[in-house]
Amino acid sequence: MKTLLRIDASARVDTSYSRSLADYVEKAWKQQNSEHQVIYRDLAKTLIPHLQQNTIEGFYTPQEQMTSAMKDVLAISDELISELLEADEILISSPLYNLNVPSGLKAYLDQVVRIGHTFETGEGGVHQGLLKNKTAYLVLAKGGSYRGTLYEAFDFQEPYLKAILQYIGIKPQAVFSLEGTSDQDTLQRNLPNLYQQIDTIFQTQPQIL
Repeated sequence: MKTLLRIDASARVDTSYSRSLADYVEKAWKQQNSEHQVIYRDLAKTLIPHLQQNTIEGFYTPQEQMTSAMKDVLAISDELISELLEADEILISSPLYNLNVPSGLKAYLDQVVRIGHTFETGEGGVHQGLLKNKTAYLVLAKGGSYRGTLYEAFDFQEPYLKAILQYIGIKPQAVFSLEGTSDQDTLQRNLPNLYQQIDTIFQTQPQIL
């Protein structure tokens, strides 16, 4: 049985393009994997704490030397990493906020990028991601149009997510990027192509919307 970890980052719960598109991807994934389970992590409903001094100290403290305060503050990191370890594939949906990912998603990633758990550094500073044999699908939504324009260099969302996932060993399998959501004409031009891309990746029949 395959396990999908779905992580939603949009602050909008009911009117989110990234969440709606992630629904479409999840449905296509389920059609491809008849025996499955999905773990849901909604970063708008369960806020992830940002790193604190004792969080960072805990990351670099051996288990037997941890204080009770360190163990308490690391509980959320332990929980999130356990979800990642359980998953075979990861689906991340994220809007573009101020040229990058929402702060909730950044806080999530800060909690799971943890030395000795999701990456390690060997002799000579050689880095190795520890989450092997896992792939990720990225569902991204942007109000404006970036690709192929003068503003492409200002889009740090996609390159950051690709880089940080590979840093911990997860291979980005596909990126579904919806641009121009703030303009209905652009949105309606881009959506059919993106649905077709998803159907092709998952080799499914077009879904009824």
